[in-house]
Amino acid sequence: MGANILLRIAAWFVVVSWAVGGTLESEVFHVAGKVLCQDCGHGWNEWVNGANPIKGSKVSVTCLDERERAIHFTSDTTDGSGNFEIACKKYVNGKKLNPQNCYVRLVSSSDPVCNVATNFAGGKSGVKLHRPSVVYRDICKYMMGPFYYTTPMCDEPDTSATADQDDSDGEKKNY
Repeated sequence: MGANILLRIAAWFVVVSWAVGGTLESEVFHVAGKVLCQDCGHGWNEWVNGANPIKGSKVSVTCLDERERAIHFTSDTTDGSGNFEIACKKYVNGKKLNPQNCYVRLVSSSDPVCNVATNFAGGKSGVKLHRPSVVYRDICKYMMGPFYYTTPMCDEPDTSATADQDDSDGEKKNY
């Protein structure tokens, strides 16, 4: 009799564990962060600590498959605090997305003055998702550090020469 009860308890535990485990797999993962404006026209302390949120700037998530083809693209605009949260479906056209093959990048700024994307925190070139910051029950969230825009006055032009700009005789091309 005691073995029968023990067997029933073990079976109940297996069924409950399976049921709970089956519901924990979420259909989406979330990407969240903040977009700020950094103005270099102020003093150093204001530049470092005084970044202002940009409402209405656009941030995108692009996911690639194993052959590095884009298979998913979604975007979101920031709220009044400069925050964004993008929900990405884990399955697209029957294929499972690997969040580690997804990139988050700045798209556009709604601020007419602060509209030059910077690569500070990788916003201009894109940041690859690595590990989720929040994993709790059916929530899987990747929290990004703040991305920054700056004013045209603060933008430093790229003056480095690339290999394709050199002629064979060492002269620079004008295009």
